[in-house]
Amino acid sequence: MRELLAESRTALDESGILHRFTYYITVGEMMMGEHLACESYGVKITEDGGGIANVPNLTTSISRIDALMELLIRNEVGPVGLCDVLADWL
Repeated sequence: MRELLAESRTALDESGILHRFTYYITVGEMMMGEHLACESYGVKITEDGGGIANVPNLTTSISRIDALMELLIRNEVGPVGLCDVLADWL
């Protein structure tokens, strides 16, 4: 699986604590049948200090993973909030 760096961002939480998040698009393969595999995309978010969330194989659509990544970066979603955002997005 490959990781493509999308962006790093620093954000303040409600308590005034500074966090640094790094966003990646992950690229892998998803089986679409017994003999057919296609490129698939997922997301990974890391936080300086140890937090990591990685969800592979979310979509095979480049435009959809791009829109999701823009949403995550714009809203400064950290590793802890990724699953909640994905539940709404899917």
